[in-house]
Amino acid sequence: MNLIVAVDRNWAIGKDGDQLVYIPADLKRFQALTMGHALILGRKTLATFPKGLPLAGRRNLILSRDSAFSPTGGEVFRSLDSLLAAAPEDAFVVGGESVYRALLPHCDTAYVTKIDHTYPADVFFPDLDIDAQWYLAQEEAPLEQKGLSFRYLTYRRR
Repeated sequence: MNLIVAVDRNWAIGKDGDQLVYIPADLKRFQALTMGHALILGRKTLATFPKGLPLAGRRNLILSRDSAFSPTGGEVFRSLDSLLAAAPEDAFVVGGESVYRALLPHCDTAYVTKIDHTYPADVFFPDLDIDAQWYLAQEEAPLEQKGLSFRYLTYRRR
């Protein structure tokens, strides 16, 4: 399984139920990498998608313990075990924090957009730089858009 995430210098990923920042180039990369693949996400992450709807061109697997949650589109799973049984090996975990933490042990590749900025945040991704189970396999040259410097990093499980 894969995961894809945008983090700041402190591995922060969000505040008040949303991403820290939207970078058009990163959104295009997200689309290019995930198109045609299954996405694994939580209910709160789905709410941040355009109109709160599952993304087209991808199978949306939504993990939620909320029995009243019934989205328009996508497949809802009430347990991690049932989700793992249905998820293809090439799926992308796309958040949020609790979904990342639950599925990180099942992932072997992490596509990370590292933003060279520190934001106020209330949700974080585990720091893969200090996790002995992961190593930095590829680092692309820094890019800049909307006044922000960022780079694409690929981590692999040891």
